[in-house]
Formats: sequence, structure tokens, C-alpha cells
Amino acid sequence: MHFEVEHRTSYTYSDPVALGPQTLRLRPRPDGQMRELGFSLLVEPAPALRADVLDAEGNLVTRLWFEGETRRLEIVSRFTVETGPPGAPPLLIDSRYAALPLDYPPAEGAVLAPYRLAGRLAPQVRALAEDLARGAGIDPLAFLSLLNDHLFRRIEREIREEGAPQTPAETLSRGRGACRDQTLLFLAVARAQGFAGRFVSGYQDRSALDIPERHLHAWPEVYLPGLGWQGFDPTRGIAAGSGHVAVAAARDPAGAMPVEGSYFGAARSELGFELRIRADA
Repeated sequence: MHFEVEHRTSYTYSDPVALGPQTLRLRPRPDGQMRELGFSLLVEPAPALRADVLDAEGNLVTRLWFEGETRRLEIVSRFTVETGPPGAPPLLIDSRYAALPLDYPPAEGAVLAPYRLAGRLAPQVRALAEDLARGAGIDPLAFLSLLNDHLFRRIEREIREEGAPQTPAETLSRGRGACRDQTLLFLAVARAQGFAGRFVSGYQDRSALDIPERHLHAWPEVYLPGLGWQGFDPTRGIAAGSGHVAVAAARDPAGAMPVEGSYFGAARSELGFELRIRADA
């Protein structure tokens, strides 16, 4: 699939401010199924220093530092990529680890330990994990498919452009949530059964909602023995594939924010956002 993406983020300030360091996660994440054809980044005001680095999670990150004061910060990223091949290969998990709760080979388990931390799970989240595990007959792949389908059918999708994600328990009790809320709920339920999971931000070929506006997307990935990281999209009830382009993946949402930074001063700030995506098979 051919993707063309233009992502424009702007901040306006009521009074001049000094910008703190900014971290941008806007470049497509390196992936064996994705080929980057072009990428550009425009920042106004121009930064005094820019560093393009690979962070600890394997994301392509741009770090910016500024001098002086400004009333506005505008960041425009554009890229073109080819994804594929279309369709997903058959999933064949390593039979030695094909049972729930999921376990990993010792070498992989040590690396994945932070991604398996479930924290304190609400009773209703743990109960959902146990119910789906019974329905899956301890088959990890069946469990993930049931979980993806359950959230697609039971959680109503909504758009919330700003604000922290809901807790998994809140999303369950409300029966509705944005993509980031559904992603955290998916991860909490999967981690309750031993899966290593991470939060992914990026773009998709079409929205789960029938609206003209485009928004950043989020979805979960889990690590499967013998298969590596595999993505799921509970907002559409499908596996993540050639119609998804990731820009960041991390253990929690904070590590996958597209723009992260600060400013100094008492001014009020206003966020503007515009996203254009063209995707052709």
C-alpha cells in the first residue's frame, strides 16, 4: 500500500515564551514490511540544534533545542512509504509456548519483562481476561482474536483529541473509548495472561469512524514466541497490517507521544492540528 502523510501541529502562545527541548516521534518506525520513500520535517521557529537519534524503544526520534522567545511553534512532517505485502501470513506460534498464561524462552523473557508488567489490575479487567482464556481453550492466538473481537463489538468508538487515556477499568465501565483507551484495555487484558505488549502510535489507511477528519491512531502489539511483535486493531476488529504505519512503539503511551516538550512562561497555549493521509492499495 502506498501512503502519503502530512501531519501539521501548531502551538500558539498568548505571550512570548521560551521553548524547552522538544522530542518528535513523527518519522515512520523502521519495519521490515515498510519502505520509506521520502521524509521531510519543517519547524518554525528554526531550532538552534537538532539531533536525529534512535531511542531505547527503537523509534526514530528528532530532538530539538531553541534559543530566544516566540509566540508560535509549528511542526510539519511529510512522508511517503510503501507497506506490504498485503495480507498477513499464517500465524504459527512456537508450540513449546502455545498455552495460557503465556510464557517465553528465558532469553526473550528477560528482555520482555518490562512489557509484561500488568500493574494492579481492576477486578473486572482480570475477570475479562479469565473469561476470554476459558473461551480460547488456553490457545494464545485464539485468546488474542477473541479479545480483539470483544473490544470491537463491546466498546463504542469515540474521538478525544486531547487528554490522558482512560484507565482500562473506566473504558470497560463506560463501554466507550478512543483508540488509545481501547489500546490500553487490550494491553491490560493481554498482560493479565502473561503477554508482553506495547502501545503503538501512527496512522491508518481509513478511520474506524465514518467521519471526514483524520486523526492519529493507536493500536496494541503483543510479542509471540517464534513470531515476534504482532499488531491488532480493536477499533476495527482486524489485525494491524499493510494499512497501518507506526511512528512509535513503547511500553506505555508516554513513550509514543508524537510531540513532547515544554515552554517557560506564564502564557496560555492553544493547540492546532491538521492531518492529511492518502492511502492507495
